Amino acid sequence: MTEKTTAPKARKKQTLTGTSQAPVQRVTAPIPSFDELPDSALVRQSQLVRDPKHPTRTTPLPFSPATLWRKVREGTFPAPVRLGAAITAWKVGDVRAWLRAQAQA
Repeated sequence: MTEKTTAPKARKKQTLTGTSQAPVQRVTAPIPSFDELPDSALVRQSQLVRDPKHPTRTTPLPFSPATLWRKVREGTFPAPVRLGAAITAWKVGDVRAWLRAQAQA
């Protein structure tokens, strides 16, 4: 006689109250194109220069993050706005004005 073994059934995640909870699915909105943003909008570094995490995302600046920060330090690129202890962003209008000035130079 052979014994039949069965795998244990998968359990749903339990909350502290004991009720089962379905896995949470996050819905993220796509990041709008730089050209679609108003001049008053703020953009982060990953939206300005190529990000290794998102290599296919188009960016308005053709250089690396290190070059971006070097230009900021030298004063040849607009300074970012500090939003928090470790959060900085640039005004879209300032970046567009810099791009226009580079095209005219």
